[in-house]
Parts: sequence; C-alpha cells; structure tokens
Amino acid sequence: MESFLREWRLDALNKAQYESAIFIGDKLLALTNDDSDAFWLAQVHFATGNYTRAQAFLSKQDLINRNPSCRYLAAHCFIKQSRFDEALAVLGERNPTHLITNSANKRKTQHTSGRTTASHHARGAAKAQDRRNELSEEEAANRRFEAAMCFLRGICYAKQNAFDRAKECYKDAVRIDVQCFEAFQQLMKNSLMSPDEEWQFLESLDFDAITVPGDPSSSQEAAEFTKMLYTTRLSKYRNPASFTTACETLSTHYNLATNPDLLLARADLLYTQCRYKDALAITDSVLQEDKYNFSIYPLHLACLYELKMKNVLFLIAHDLADTHPEEPCTWLANHALNNMTLADEFLKTAYGLCKTDPLLLNEMGVVYYHQDRPQDAATLFLKALEVAEEIDSEPNAWLSARTNLAHAYRRAKRYDEALDQFDEVLRQGGKDAAIFAAKGLINMEQGNFDEAVKILHEALAIHPQDPIATELLNKALDETAGILP
Repeated sequence: MESFLREWRLDALNKAQYESAIFIGDKLLALTNDDSDAFWLAQVHFATGNYTRAQAFLSKQDLINRNPSCRYLAAHCFIKQSRFDEALAVLGERNPTHLITNSANKRKTQHTSGRTTASHHARGAAKAQDRRNELSEEEAANRRFEAAMCFLRGICYAKQNAFDRAKECYKDAVRIDVQCFEAFQQLMKNSLMSPDEEWQFLESLDFDAITVPGDPSSSQEAAEFTKMLYTTRLSKYRNPASFTTACETLSTHYNLATNPDLLLARADLLYTQCRYKDALAITDSVLQEDKYNFSIYPLHLACLYELKMKNVLFLIAHDLADTHPEEPCTWLANHALNNMTLADEFLKTAYGLCKTDPLLLNEMGVVYYHQDRPQDAATLFLKALEVAEEIDSEPNAWLSARTNLAHAYRRAKRYDEALDQFDEVLRQGGKDAAIFAAKGLINMEQGNFDEAVKILHEALAIHPQDPIATELLNKALDETAGILP
C-alpha cells in the first residue's frame, strides 16, 4: 500500500496536480508516520506557495528540531515571506565548518572504511555492510541539507546587507557540498570575490567527493565535468587558457557547444577583451532561441550600450517593461540615474575586487571628470589604455577612453598632451565632428585662432549642423577679425 501511494503521489506531483499530491501524501503520512513523508508533504505545500501552511505543518509535527531537511524547509518558508531574522533563528548563525573535509581527513576515512569493510567481509556480515551503506547515504543527505542551510544563511545576511558574512556562508556551503551550485552562483553572480580569490576557491573545492550512485567508475568523470562547468562561471580576467580548455572539452565531448550557459561564458570573455560585436552576435543568437532568457540580458544590454545601439536598446527596454516589469534586467535597460556619488561608491567597491578591468578604470575616470577632478581622471584613463594594451584588445574599442583622456588633459590645461591624444584618435579612425571641435577649442585657448578656424571648418565638413562647432567657429572668426589691422 505504501509503495502504491508513493507512486500515486509522485505521479500527481509530476503533473503539477498539487491538490492530489497533498490528498494522497496526507494519507501516506498517516500510514507511515515517517519524517521523510512528512517533509515531502510540507514540500508540496511549499511548491503551491502556501508557505505559512508548510511552516505550521512542520512545527506541529516537531520536525524542525530533529530533522535537517525539515529545518531547511522551515527556514526557506520564512525567507519566502521576507522574515529573515526568524529564518536565522531557525538556522542558527554558525556554519557547521566541521563538515568541511580536507584531503588528509578524506584519505584517513577511506583507509578506515577499507579495513572495516574487509573485517565485515571476513565475518560474512553482508547485512552490516548494507546498514553501513544506508547510514552513509543518510549522512550524505544530511550533509547536503547542512550545506543548503549555509546557503540560506547567506541569503539572509545578504538581505540584511551583511555581504561579508553572506560571502563566508556561501563559501562554506560549497565547501561542505561541492554540488551546492546555488551558493556558488551567488558568489560568482554578485562578484563577492576578486578574480584571484575565485580561482583559489575553485582549487580548494573537493570535487572528488562527487559520487555516481551504482557506478563508481563514473565518479571521476563526474568530478572533472563539474569542475569544468564551474570553471566557465569564473572571472575571465584570470586564466583564460584554463577557461578555453574547459569550454572546448565541454563543447566537443559533451555536446554543449550551443548550450546557452556556455555561450554566455564565451560572450563574457569576448566582452572583457572589448570585442563587443562578437559578444553581441553570441547573445543575439541565444535570445533568438529563447527571447526571455534573463541571464543573457545584462551582458547583451552592456554590448548594445558600448556599441551605441540606442534604438535597439530602447525597444528592448520597453518590451521588458511591458512583459516582465518585475525582472531586475528590465530596469537595467531603462535606468540611467546620473548619480555620480552613488556611481563612485559602487565603482570603488568593484575596483577593490578587480584592479585590472580597463572598462572599470574608464568608468571611474568618467566619474572623476564629472566631479571636476581632471588630473585624477587622466591618470585612470591612461591606466585603462595601458591595461587594454596588455590584454591585447582591439585599439578601436578604446577610442572613447583615449578621447576621454584628451578631454581630461584639456580640462587640466595640458593642451599639447590633449592635442596629441586627439590626433591619435583621428589616426585610429575616430573621424568625429566633436573631436575637431575640441581641437578647435584648445587652439582658441592657446590663441591660435587661424588654426582654430581651419580645424572647425573640418568639423563642419563632417557635420554641417553641429551647434558647438558652429558657435566656436563664429567666435574664432570674430577673434581673427579683431586681430586684423
């Protein structure tokens, strides 16, 4: 009867027939009074969004104190209701770091296990061995739930803006259970570690703990596969060769060449190399297959912005606002707050995580420029160009940074250096009326009005209606007229 009811319950759940699953699950629990069946029934209530009922059910059965899986679910119910302090009260504030195994302990455990198994075999106690395996499976399940509870602690601390504590909780979750991807994803998605820290953390993880039930020979392959997947999520500013190797292996040996997550990782690498068109081609291909794959949009929108594709950006922003107003990427597409103080705060935090991102250095320079700190801005723009050259990015991608450097020199009254940078922009193909207008302004500041008139005519040849060039030309002509005898 119990087997019959469990199959019926599972069939109902697979069809999303939650009322049926609850109805049958309730009867099954009455028959078995088993913690796992109680947890299962509470899970169905949770799946329906009835968090208070799931919580009340767990409390009534006194499951929270004696069962890690039930404690996890009860805390998750509180989190879904945004009751983070109460969730922490259920979870406790300390992570079970004693569950983190180092390689020495692992070898010791394996050696002891081998001797015990041999002893049991010698006595022919097959039942004892089966019991040991059952206990091992139960311990592994409890371990996974302890890791999941570390993840929930991290969520609670993050909601309370205690990001350092959240970071440690996420790290402990993955150390305890390397398959706790939710915690790993929070670390990567929110850039809670520097690129160097990310790679060091990956190397510290115990991928050898991964086992394939019923097929021990596949465990090593599963461990390597998981490590390669995690490698593709790391920062692309470090170890690009390791990233490329992982991507190629996953693409060729596991048929993941067109997998959206792998394509996103490739596009992210191209973006860090300032190859925006190539990155955009990849994100476009993913969105053509799955228009509302929201994990793609932050990078897709960034590429559109860098390529100045304002019309496309406008259309996407309005479509997302109409169809998915609750998604964060919708407002990433819509908002430009122009809050320099807030921008400075976030950019400095980002700089603390990664000091070798040329895009970040350029943005910090822009903030300093608008804060009337041209010398500081020039230093950052120059550093951005140096880093961009080191990572072998395309020179044309950095015309804007070089233009910014020239304007910073102009504001700092370093006119000759500013003219040199503007000339370099023009040599690299940045034929823009604004560049000629800026050169004309500098020549006017230096009293070279005849040269200014010549340069401003070049600006108007490119854009005849340019208002700034027109106004500057009129002033320059007035000055030259006043100089004439």
